[in-house]
Amino acid sequence: MAAHRVVTPGWHHGLMNIVLFHSTLGPRPAVRQAADRLREAGHQVWTPDLFEGRTFDTVEEGMAHQEEIGKEELLKRAVLAAAPYSERGLVYAGFSLGASVAQTLALGDHRSRGLLLLHGTSDIAANASVDDLPVQLHVAEPDAFETDDWLSAWYLQMGRTGADVEVYRYAGAGHLYTDPGLPDYDEEAAEATWRVALGFLDSLRAQDETAGAGDQTGE
Repeated sequence: MAAHRVVTPGWHHGLMNIVLFHSTLGPRPAVRQAADRLREAGHQVWTPDLFEGRTFDTVEEGMAHQEEIGKEELLKRAVLAAAPYSERGLVYAGFSLGASVAQTLALGDHRSRGLLLLHGTSDIAANASVDDLPVQLHVAEPDAFETDDWLSAWYLQMGRTGADVEVYRYAGAGHLYTDPGLPDYDEEAAEATWRVALGFLDSLRAQDETAGAGDQTGE
């Protein structure tokens, strides 16, 4: 009998379970808008608040607050926020800082179904290993926070972990180009990003529906 994956609750019936982390600017309206867009596409979405309601208008202010909290505390908050839903098989997603948090959690969660990175990446542990984890990254070109040399090294290292990585670049866009409330906003790049990202989630949903059908038939 061929091996098959056991489909856990929440992986099928037309939805993906997504945890979406905010950027270093905090839980701005753009995060809620993005979550609403994902829900309209038929997905379940949670938007953890790692800053306890604080929002900022500049990256510098946000990074100062981030440093006050500390990396370990931020990750602890993120893990605790995602833990109640992780058994469902989460797609981890995030904006900039939130993308780096999402990456860390996804690489450490063997149940993770995918990783959607918007405007950011993170360091990769030397012993990180995944089984064909689908990963999609959307980032400006150029981006002072995600340089070409860094992204090249990141891409190769992610591949070595076993991830299946797609990278999309948007020439001339600002760093947080999907946030309509910021000077970085680029409507054309933002809409293109969401079209591709929603297609990515649809592909994950189709894979899980196929796996669910196989599990039911015992194939």
